[in-house]
Order: sequence, then C-alpha cells, then structure tokens
Amino acid sequence: MDKVLVDTNIVIDLLTKRKEFYKPASRLFTLSDNKEIKLAISSLTFANTFYLVSKELNTTKAKEILRKFKLLVKVLPMDDKIIDLSLNSDFKDFEDAIQYFTALENKIGIIITRNLKDFKLSKIPVMTADDYLTMK
Repeated sequence: MDKVLVDTNIVIDLLTKRKEFYKPASRLFTLSDNKEIKLAISSLTFANTFYLVSKELNTTKAKEILRKFKLLVKVLPMDDKIIDLSLNSDFKDFEDAIQYFTALENKIGIIITRNLKDFKLSKIPVMTADDYLTMK
C-alpha cells in the first residue's frame, strides 16, 4: 500500500473545493477513505489549512471540517531534526523543505503536490494528484 504525503495545496483544493483542482483531490482522498492508500500530512499543513479555511469560513466551521478531514490522514510531527534539515537544505521554499523532510523522516514514498518545480531536489517521487491517479 502506498504511503503518500499530501502537500498543503492539495488539502486546500479538497476542503475549499477549488474548481479546477477539486476532482483529483477528492479522488485521492477517496482512495484513503477506502483504505487503498495511506495519506499523511505534516503538522505544518494541518496548521496552515486551519488558518486558511477559518479565514474563508469561521473558526467553528473550520474546526468541524478539520475534525472530519483528520480521519482520512495521519498527521506527522515536525521536530528539531526536520527543522534543522530544512534550514540547512538547498530548498528555496522553507515550507516545501519541511514537507519534504517530513516525508523522508517518516519513510513516505511519494509526495503529491501541484508545485512540482519546488521539489526539484527530491530524492523520492513527487507528482500531481492527476499523475498519481493515472498510475493507480
């Protein structure tokens, strides 16, 4: 069974139903719901998602949505090692470095994102939701 780290943009696509990106995100999370893949997110993604969703809705609604969402993913910790690796990496985007090193430290085999260019330094496969779903 694939272990997949989902980047923040894919989570936001799902939860805010972004028109052009919602369908592949939804299909990806359906695979998780059906126990066909294991999806994980970094704790940073969870915090950022709460912030973004609560701005669109409100705090109460955002918490309600995230309680349900949390059933579909494993939230992975961000620790000193991940921060140190990210700070000392050649990644241009610090948040992407955190995503990447969270995946590596937790033995995740694939990262799903819409920002492929930000993960050029990745030693593990990085793909869009559409690309991943095509190979399933």
